[in-house]
Amino acid sequence: MCDYSCHNYKQQFTRRDFLSKSSLGLGAFAMGSLLDPDLLARGRNLLGRVPGPHFMPKAKRVIYLFQSGGPSHLELFDYKPLLNKLNGQEIPNDIVGGQRLTGMSAGQGSFPLVGSQFAFKQHGESGAWVSELMPYTASIVDDLCFIKSMHTDAINHDPAATFIQTGSQLPGRPSLGAWLSYGLGSDNQNLPSFVVLVTKDKLGQPLYSRLWGNGFLPSRFQGVQFRAGKNPVLYLNNPPGVTESSRENQLKYLQELEEINAAKTLDPEIESRMKQYEMAFKMQSSVPGIMNVEKEPDYIYDMYGPDAKKPGTYAANALLARRLIEKGVKCVQLYHQGWDQHGNLPKAIRTQCMETDQPTAALILDLKQRGLLEDTLVVWGGEFGRTSYTQGQLTPTNYGRDHHPKCFTMFMAGAGVKVGMSYGATDDFGYNIADSPVHVHDLQATILHQLGIDHERLIYKHQGRRYRLTDQFGHVVHDILA
Repeated sequence: MCDYSCHNYKQQFTRRDFLSKSSLGLGAFAMGSLLDPDLLARGRNLLGRVPGPHFMPKAKRVIYLFQSGGPSHLELFDYKPLLNKLNGQEIPNDIVGGQRLTGMSAGQGSFPLVGSQFAFKQHGESGAWVSELMPYTASIVDDLCFIKSMHTDAINHDPAATFIQTGSQLPGRPSLGAWLSYGLGSDNQNLPSFVVLVTKDKLGQPLYSRLWGNGFLPSRFQGVQFRAGKNPVLYLNNPPGVTESSRENQLKYLQELEEINAAKTLDPEIESRMKQYEMAFKMQSSVPGIMNVEKEPDYIYDMYGPDAKKPGTYAANALLARRLIEKGVKCVQLYHQGWDQHGNLPKAIRTQCMETDQPTAALILDLKQRGLLEDTLVVWGGEFGRTSYTQGQLTPTNYGRDHHPKCFTMFMAGAGVKVGMSYGATDDFGYNIADSPVHVHDLQATILHQLGIDHERLIYKHQGRRYRLTDQFGHVVHDILA
């Protein structure tokens, strides 16, 4: 069986191949260049193997706010007064229905229901229910679309996070941002098309680079992590004694050697490697400017909250995300750990919300006031939800919740998504979906759709098999789209 390289070696086009495919390939390329004027400059594949947009997109870019650990929908957005009424009583067997439990609670002899300790109110003209933990998010509910019927296939963190970020529970697949970079290219010449920001010094479930990796796609499509501190991108700066002109000359001669090597081996990864070298050289001048937020006005810092001036915090990263998309970065992923609350949930979730609520709302308002929200898709959510019953001991002031893949809440904003809407519903126990289920693949298909991509056509052949982000199924959720 041929690997990726072998597949590409065989795909050498003759003059007859070119003439037979030109009418379709060049036409698609021309349409793509109209949608993206920089398409030619980026040297995209002339015969269309890199797809380009399939139709006119509603979104030009996406900011994905990934809340790692599984935020409890029952404490934040999914109001279930029945749980408070039945607090301490056993969850009915017909509600659980023999569903799989994690190893952390499967041995419990009792599964008492637990209601949220936090008050809920309806907000905005839409009347969306939001917990007191999220006052800033509550103030913008009419700009949001809540999906309360999300569900996933995985019950533990690593496969669940890998699944929602790459479309597979197993490592090795390209991430959402990598697929977007592959399918749509970049809108700038000096920054990566896919940037990753991780909250600094947060404990929680580990975040592996495969969540923003390229998988089997060429390596130039992987996410580039920007870090807080003196060196935002590792190994980007020149070593002591190496000048900018000497580095430029080095890259020039290196490219000549690599071109000779590429002509001999036809290895497509050589081109990817050279593009990464070129991008790294350009980033030496572009990254310091984008990371310098000192010229942001005071009202912006007030909007994002007190942590906005502390590099590496969620608030600082949210502000940086806005700056990145202003410069043409197509996909920005923010990762914030700490939502895995098997115990001590009331105290721990309050801390999480204090760190993220204001910056999240500020980012959406900031995009809106700059006219960017209309073509920027914002996605907020974790890898799964939490159980209606408590994990461990239930006391009047403390409890925990286990992993729950059967239902959870996410929200989206901007870029043609209906606003002031709550889509789908769970049962009165917040345990099963009662209306309009949305699978992880459906979410992924919808995100791609808003960016002008047909998820069934964004395909990459690897080791003889055609892969896509949504793999074998997935449907665009048209009901949430304007």
